[in-house]
Amino acid sequence: MAIRGGLEAGRILIRSTNWIGDVVMSLAAVRELRRLHPRSTLSVFAREWVAGLFEGQGLVDEIITFSGGRRTLGWSRRLKGFDAAVIFQNAFEAALLTFLSRIPERIGYATQHRGPLLTRRARPRTARLRRHQVYHYLDLLYLTGVSPRDYLNDSTFRPDVSLRPTPDGVARAGTLLAEMGVDGGEVLVGLNPGAFYGPAKRWFSDRYASVADRLIGEQRARVLIFGSKGEERIADEILGRMRETPLILTGRTDLALLVALMARCRLFITNDSGPMHLAAALAVPQIALFGSTDEVATGPFSDRATVIHKHAECSPCLRRECPIDLRCFSRITVDEVYEAARERLRS
Repeated sequence: MAIRGGLEAGRILIRSTNWIGDVVMSLAAVRELRRLHPRSTLSVFAREWVAGLFEGQGLVDEIITFSGGRRTLGWSRRLKGFDAAVIFQNAFEAALLTFLSRIPERIGYATQHRGPLLTRRARPRTARLRRHQVYHYLDLLYLTGVSPRDYLNDSTFRPDVSLRPTPDGVARAGTLLAEMGVDGGEVLVGLNPGAFYGPAKRWFSDRYASVADRLIGEQRARVLIFGSKGEERIADEILGRMRETPLILTGRTDLALLVALMARCRLFITNDSGPMHLAAALAVPQIALFGSTDEVATGPFSDRATVIHKHAECSPCLRRECPIDLRCFSRITVDEVYEAARERLRS
């Protein structure tokens, strides 16, 4: 069964990307698949740490989670019966799995030498055209004939990457904030000082501490410091440099709770990271700080974001660690970030 515009029936498997930010940036394409095939059954195959982003969004009919590792190919027998697979994840293994599952239509980018495994393939063009990664996933639908719409060149199309918190997450967020003594009318500002990719994506802890002190002292905000397990050291560094007392949530939230807590924030200050993209999806005003990465391709897809990036002669280098002096971040000052935050809080 061919997956083309106007398909009214069938089972479509979506191979999700593996990281929070990439999942958010692919949501517009998932929405287009839902719009194009309202009567088809859409199932998403996603790693367990990102699968929750699809819960309660009305985008897919089924969420199939897996933990990754060497056993992933063992899913080939369990994924039989799908009519088509749209593969947003770029790895060779993602295409191989759909091939071994004998899914008749296998749609994806011909990256990682996997072209022979696909029945509909395309070459990525968003990087060459300097377009946002959101269009990378949408363009796959156009280039392979799944959609007749040329999203890259259609000025009337506005990609939708929005998310909403789940009821469970909202309830648990309310309980946690009450336990921490947070009044419902307080101004909450979230800080996300970590970044999984590496230190070249992290603004300095002492500067986050200074901004947090000023937000608490001058704006009477309650500052929440977020982060994943393993980033507790960063939160401790910030806390140790502060005069005021923030609320430390690093390592204490699952995905649903993180999303719900972020949705309560009036402002979010963050490095280029998965939570940065969550803030964009939740329409939370944010200040996004960029170092080694490219804000054009992977910046927050939001008109409520202020991006601060000091382009050094070597940027964007896309390195995990800076071999010199991290000048792209050292040029971002506390005053600049605080003033941008103050302006966002005023609006």
